[in-house]
Amino acid sequence: MESEKTMKIVTNLDRGAIEAKLVEVRGLAQTNSLPELAMLFTGVEGMPRAQIEQRIANALKWLADKPQHNAIAAQLELVELNLRNL
Repeated sequence: MESEKTMKIVTNLDRGAIEAKLVEVRGLAQTNSLPELAMLFTGVEGMPRAQIEQRIANALKWLADKPQHNAIAAQLELVELNLRNL
């Protein structure tokens, strides 16, 4: 039997928490030698919602064929669910 992890879905992140998650994603990308991904989330603090949305969409497309980085994609999907709070 496979072990499955469950991620708690949080939909009440405010701007500060969203930006903190994206900074965390940037750090994960840097740690995993993914400079292209890390660059997408440089300077997200105070960025307009539309720009953040576009960067998340681009990052998720980039990660789509990289299952070894599913944890990063999951964090981005969590942020994506909270973008309405910006």
